[in-house]
Amino acid sequence: MPRGGKGKRRRRRPSGSSSAIASRSGLPGEAGRPAALEEAEPARKRKRRRRSKAARPQSQAPTAVSGAAAAHETSITDKKGQKRSKKARHRRGLQGRPLTSGDKPLTVERPADGQRPRGVSAAPQPSRKDDMRAPHVAPSEPPAPLYAALDLGTNNCRLLVAQPTRPGQFRVVDAFSRIVRLGEGLGASGRLSDDAMERSVEALKICAGKLNTRSIRRRRLIATEAARAAENGAIFMKRVAEETGLDLEIIDRETEARLAVSGCSSLVDRETKSVVLFDIGGGSSEIAVIRIGDNRSSRLANHITHWTSLPVGVVTLSERHGGEHVTPQSFETMVREVEGMLDRFDGPSVEALESASGSGFHLIGTSGTVTTLAGVHLDLPRYDRRRVDGLWLSDDEVSAMQARLLSWDFAARAANPCIGPDRADLVLAGCAILEAIRRRWPSTRMRVADRGLREGLLTDMMADDGAWRRGRPRRHQRGPAQAGDERQRSHEGNKA
Repeated sequence: MPRGGKGKRRRRRPSGSSSAIASRSGLPGEAGRPAALEEAEPARKRKRRRRSKAARPQSQAPTAVSGAAAAHETSITDKKGQKRSKKARHRRGLQGRPLTSGDKPLTVERPADGQRPRGVSAAPQPSRKDDMRAPHVAPSEPPAPLYAALDLGTNNCRLLVAQPTRPGQFRVVDAFSRIVRLGEGLGASGRLSDDAMERSVEALKICAGKLNTRSIRRRRLIATEAARAAENGAIFMKRVAEETGLDLEIIDRETEARLAVSGCSSLVDRETKSVVLFDIGGGSSEIAVIRIGDNRSSRLANHITHWTSLPVGVVTLSERHGGEHVTPQSFETMVREVEGMLDRFDGPSVEALESASGSGFHLIGTSGTVTTLAGVHLDLPRYDRRRVDGLWLSDDEVSAMQARLLSWDFAARAANPCIGPDRADLVLAGCAILEAIRRRWPSTRMRVADRGLREGLLTDMMADDGAWRRGRPRRHQRGPAQAGDERQRSHEGNKA
């Protein structure tokens, strides 16, 4: 054909029979070849191809490939002299390489068993019974058990549900706290009032609902000074059991002091040799003198040398002296009353504590009073336990905060987000108890603890139950040196 007809042939190509266009059509022909290409090739070539296929042994027949692979094979097996367009010569293959054009056709090797041709995607294999096994899952530790602690105090009803984590530590799963003022009017009548008992029962019903929805391994539910001092305290405990299903235990004052110390053990500075820890409650205030020697126990309560429980708290003291309108004179009167109670406590003086520990002496306060002072000192827009718990306050800062609160009237105290109307009439009575303690044991610094009896209950239960020991790996046998290192890490975790 003359060369001048080349342009006409290019214009007719969309409806023609070029191998490149046919291979892109994707229509299957014989042995996967496109039908358009099959019709366009000369009959002589078709016969030659059929004879070559018939000459192949049946056992060596190539495996079926996809339509795209067949088109690939068709386009690259043209004989020498076959004219192809530039677009067909430079068309890309399946792996992104230009198709090779030469004198000899490219052949596709027949795959061996378990292999596939190069550039052809693997077809999904049928599932077999031996491949349906469940995937191997490494054995994991069982979930940590849950422990619950409830503290029904003179002013608050508190609940904590937690699970042990690192040695000496736990993670809180659920919590509840409500001001119930169970000891309201107790100082004057010696009995729990009907309204106070009703408020407490309603709060305890909420706690019972939380406990009943969880699988609790161990729990301990206690009541403190209000139930301990009231004439009808035992009757009230019976009513609680009937209406809520909770059996509360009325603990003595020594147990309360030890639990307060256990709850704050992680806040004792590691360099400290002696501590005075106090818990200002609603109906009583517990004070413990702690002396730590060279052999420091993992349980801080084992280092208590002296303790006392003052029969005064923020509720009882504010009811006797008035909590809404407090003047500097009435404040000093409350301080002196508490000082008289402390004079009867046969505890060591601050000089004796400092001489034995050098500079390693400080106070730890765990109560709503000290946490309120810390919140006011930080000028928090709302109370934040994470910023308050463990905060250090200097002696001057504590004095400044007490003077600031004393200068506020009742409305100003109630408007402060860290005090609120529920505690506005109690906070200055707590400051008076704190001032009496500071005068007995002056210290340059005090640490704030937003924790107490509940944390002590959880710590003791987990330690008695060996919850942290079970959490240690048992896969490898420990040598003497490794066991000693592990005990040291566990001991330090209690003080973190």
